[in-house]
Amino acid sequence: MTTDKPGYIIRKARKEDIPTVMYINKVSLPENYPEWFFEEHLERWGEAFFVAEVDGKVVGYVMSRVEYGAPFVVEGTFVKKGHIVSIAVLEQYRRRGIGRSLMEYALKALKEVYDCREVYLEVRVSNEPAIRLYERLGFRKVRIIPMYYLDGEDAYLMAREL
Repeated sequence: MTTDKPGYIIRKARKEDIPTVMYINKVSLPENYPEWFFEEHLERWGEAFFVAEVDGKVVGYVMSRVEYGAPFVVEGTFVKKGHIVSIAVLEQYRRRGIGRSLMEYALKALKEVYDCREVYLEVRVSNEPAIRLYERLGFRKVRIIPMYYLDGEDAYLMAREL
């Protein structure tokens, strides 16, 4: 699936995108992962791993996975849920709707391809632009996770029904 948006394209990630995705992760976020972590997510949940391109250059990504467990927002004792593991857009390409589009594609795939009933993510309590985006996408703050990040900052666990 490749979709043209004003000024950018959203498409499924490919193996050859991993080095660029890792670079975007490294320069955009303090939390970084080893190459095998990205490759495993692409291999296991590649239908919900997307990149954004501007003029043929990958400038952002969203990486998701599927889990089973106690729900955060839907009824039930055990549910299939999506987890937005990481999302980042290079700073010079932000505020163009790229992050929102990446999230929309991931949410759609988690629901339609993987049959998840809800989706959740963690976000730094200080990351107000991301929190606003997630709230506009229907996420709500479920709880605070104390000292979630390596630097000791708390995270909001945010979730929504799919």
